[in-house]
Amino acid sequence: MEGLGNSGALLLWKRVRPRAKARPMNQPPFSVVVLAAGQGTRMRSDRHKVLHPIADKPMLLHLLDTVAKMGAERQVVVGGKGREQIQAALDGRGVTTALQAEQNGTAHAVQMAQAALDGAAGPVLILYGDTPFVTEATLQRMLDRLSAADTPGVVVLASSPDDGKSYGRVILGDGDRIAKMVEYKDASEDERAVRLCNSGMMAVDGAALFGWLAEVGNDNAGHEYYLPDVVMVAMRKRRHPVAIEGEPFETAGVNSRAELAHLELDWQRRRREQALEDGATLIDPESVWFSADTRLGRDCTIEPHVVFGPGVEIADGAVIHAFCHIEGASIARGCSVGPFARLRPGAVLGEGAKVGNFVEIKQATLGLGAKVNHLSYIGDAAVGEKANIGAGTITCNYDGFAKHKTEIGAGAFIGSNSALVAPVTIGDGAIVGAGSVITKHVAADSLAVARGEQRGFTGWAKRFRDKALAKKGVK
Repeated sequence: MEGLGNSGALLLWKRVRPRAKARPMNQPPFSVVVLAAGQGTRMRSDRHKVLHPIADKPMLLHLLDTVAKMGAERQVVVGGKGREQIQAALDGRGVTTALQAEQNGTAHAVQMAQAALDGAAGPVLILYGDTPFVTEATLQRMLDRLSAADTPGVVVLASSPDDGKSYGRVILGDGDRIAKMVEYKDASEDERAVRLCNSGMMAVDGAALFGWLAEVGNDNAGHEYYLPDVVMVAMRKRRHPVAIEGEPFETAGVNSRAELAHLELDWQRRRREQALEDGATLIDPESVWFSADTRLGRDCTIEPHVVFGPGVEIADGAVIHAFCHIEGASIARGCSVGPFARLRPGAVLGEGAKVGNFVEIKQATLGLGAKVNHLSYIGDAAVGEKANIGAGTITCNYDGFAKHKTEIGAGAFIGSNSALVAPVTIGDGAIVGAGSVITKHVAADSLAVARGEQRGFTGWAKRFRDKALAKKGVK
């Protein structure tokens, strides 16, 4: 953010994929298996469930970006129907995919990752692609507890949501040791009354994992191989599985459009609180919508009903007025945007620039102090420092086949209702007369006027009215 405050700086925002960082020196290698083979039928969608977005980012990528920060040795996503969509979303991320062709339960799904983890060292984190917001700190707690002196073998992540719904229950014994885990449909009424719910996420001793999975049976109501049963297997091996408790938000999963919307609302509320904590002013926080990568500077002001799409970076002290939609834009210190403005990808505003009401900017830079105040479209353009663009100006950037660029020099003045037909250059300090259609380059410090000559016909209007009224029989 600091760089945006440099005088006259124009910084293009660039999306950066989170890089896997090196593991802490005292942390052993670990791998991650993400289960994403569910049918997702309740979503009523052709899009794979884990690719539905929250804050403009697929749920699966929220989770994998968290994992990438931890330096996992291997990452495996287990898919089923629609796996090709997942593979396309993971292109270039260094993540392996595995196939669960038949849906025989979560334990069976983890078994499908065995070949991809062959030779991997250390524990395995088992996560879910539709449970996107488990934190790095919580995952680290799971790994740390797994490596404790009592060698529990399995660490289950649990939570106590207000409504346990149909989650499986975790029954504790001494301390954090698990006495029993049971699926909701197999639980007794007393067991269903327990508030501690199984999130499905766990950390498991990697050396023992697949041997224990081979001992899991399917003698249950669903005739499936349930991953929680690995806890009972570990218990029989005297490895004393344990549970740690996370926040319900971290363990919230998505199985329907309604649950997706509710989790989006929860994420947005948290992001608004974070923005306020970081020093931004939100006049009406509940009406502001963020993307996962929105960056706000200190002392910036966001008025009501502003929507941020992906790729927005706003520097200190900028003001975004009400009813703006901003995506893929970089806004420098001291800028003013809106109300009712739209900034599209590639919009870069230099320090102190102003974009007014009903203005659209796309793939264009505004220099220091430049102004586009009213009812204009500026696309595929470079606007120099302190240039002033009059109301109703349009850069005609598209000829039906290709885009072309308009360059407007420093200090230039473009009169209202002008059309600049690209490719065209307006020199420094030049003036374009109102209502002009400019098709040729305009030299610096010159005046360009391109419009029909005004002519006057004395008395013509009165004669026209009299004739028209006479036809209607009006005297």
